[in-house]
Amino acid sequence: TFRPPHLPSSMENGAETTGDPGLDTAIRQWLEFDRNAKTAACVREMVKNGAIDELKKCFGARMEFGTAGLRAAMGPGVSRMNDLTIIQTTQGFCRYLEQCFTDLKERGVVIGFDAREHTASGGSSKRFASLAAAILTSRGVPVYLFSVFTPTPYVPFTVSHLGLCAGIMVTASHNPKQDNGYKVYWENGAQIIPPHDKGIAASIEKNLEPWPESWDTTAASQSPLLKDPYQDIHREYLQINKQSEVKIVHTSVHGVGHVFVQAAFKAFDLRAPYAVEEQKDPDPDFPTVEYPNPEEGAGVLNLSFALADKEGATVVFANDPDADRLAVAEKQPRFVRVCFVIFAGLVGVSVLEAAAWGKKAAVKDLYMLASTVSSKILRAIALKEGFHFEETLTGFKWMGNRGKQLLDQGKTVLFAFEEAIGYMCSPAVLDKDGVSAAAIAGELVSYLATKNTSLSQQLKCIYDEYGYHITKNSYFICHDQNTIKQLFERLRNYEGENSYPKECRGFSVTAVRDLTTGYDSNQSDNKAILPTSKSSQMITFTFANGGVATMRTSGTEPKIKYYTELCAAPGNSDLNQLNAELDSLVDAIVENFFQPEKNNLAPRPDS
Repeated sequence: TFRPPHLPSSMENGAETTGDPGLDTAIRQWLEFDRNAKTAACVREMVKNGAIDELKKCFGARMEFGTAGLRAAMGPGVSRMNDLTIIQTTQGFCRYLEQCFTDLKERGVVIGFDAREHTASGGSSKRFASLAAAILTSRGVPVYLFSVFTPTPYVPFTVSHLGLCAGIMVTASHNPKQDNGYKVYWENGAQIIPPHDKGIAASIEKNLEPWPESWDTTAASQSPLLKDPYQDIHREYLQINKQSEVKIVHTSVHGVGHVFVQAAFKAFDLRAPYAVEEQKDPDPDFPTVEYPNPEEGAGVLNLSFALADKEGATVVFANDPDADRLAVAEKQPRFVRVCFVIFAGLVGVSVLEAAAWGKKAAVKDLYMLASTVSSKILRAIALKEGFHFEETLTGFKWMGNRGKQLLDQGKTVLFAFEEAIGYMCSPAVLDKDGVSAAAIAGELVSYLATKNTSLSQQLKCIYDEYGYHITKNSYFICHDQNTIKQLFERLRNYEGENSYPKECRGFSVTAVRDLTTGYDSNQSDNKAILPTSKSSQMITFTFANGGVATMRTSGTEPKIKYYTELCAAPGNSDLNQLNAELDSLVDAIVENFFQPEKNNLAPRPDS
């Protein structure tokens, strides 16, 4: 039996060091393939020390490539992000592209990366991007590899702008510092959707052994096929123009956003935002925050609030580390996060202006999109103003692809959003984009300032016109897949087999949609219109009081998320009563549907 020379001596002698032949085989293959000295040494050390549990975590199951690509901790093994898994993934992706595009070698692929790195394993986003470029150029594929870190939106923008076959972004977005990821875009500029995910996954499995050229980043760096698109793309991305003097604070939360948001504000002729100095520059250790996610609230934004108080600013913007999301907070009188519904107000105003200018004929061709777990405010505006509103499955891969379909039909896609602070403000980027969203939000803040109006006051006007839409979203942490499955199966068999709950502690359920099984009680044939997936859990309950609640599993984190909204009719302005009613509904759902104590669910950490 072949034994690579760098195996631990016990394994070279044929001893089953782990007591698990399958695990030993996986370790031997890994050490045969891996040329990264740090990850190989780490595996040898675990074998030497008999760290069986940790070896099983590293080699028990390969990361699954899905529509979200890959996302996992950096480190050795097939379950982690490292040089070898990046090589295997890119080899499979390259072969799949060769099958799909006869002109791949003419059009090419763009690759971007954020600022993450992991000293212990020698992995970094830049290193992973260079390896991906080496593989593609070795097959004669032109590669547009950014020379510096960029926001995630730059990759889909480049795909569309240059007419490329695909794009790769190496980032874990707002995940903890030890994580990294590999996100893929298709030729339409949107994230991949089925069947490409399964096709790429199958191709990866067929191309696990590294090609001789795959490790040679030096040869790739000297290849005439390698181009740096940064200057051209950065210039083209910023071809917009506005003006204002309003004061805004911005934090990039130790990510890549600072340079690009500053440039976007300059392109809009907006006053440059005050940057949070301690969080301005990329730092893969994220030293000032526990979780580099603006969704977590005050714990991430405390430094921003302090700077705003010092400079007399009343608005704070925060990007996540790869700058594809944007959080907004406003002082009133203390800083509070502004509901994402404010962006619906921005585009709603655009629609109203089109109608006011006598362009009603154009309104019928205007579209706005939102994920199914997001606020229904756009639906309310669309019903009154006459434009089209569509829901998609959760994730911008669905909104981006649907947006491209509509654009190809000659429609105008004004806006798309998801409640997880993601906004697509221009069809130039068919993905969430925290840089353009920051510039457009800055423009909105500036315009409202000329009218002596705040974001919160503008939001109140929207509610008065279209009805209050009060949201309350959170999650539970659960690492046990069996517990998650049992929780959702209980809801599907609540009062006997194939029966969903009819009420929840006094709140009557009027409709159920289950996008795991494909059931939708609102349809005459009880079959859901939106695509379904048995690999993820997602159930939506509609209540008689105007409440909507969705429970779903996360595709990238060990979370069961819930999204609730109370949609009131215009004229119902008793906000205290509405908030109390939504709180009661959420308490009922948590107690009856989640049963956190029985299921040992950990609540969202305080922030």
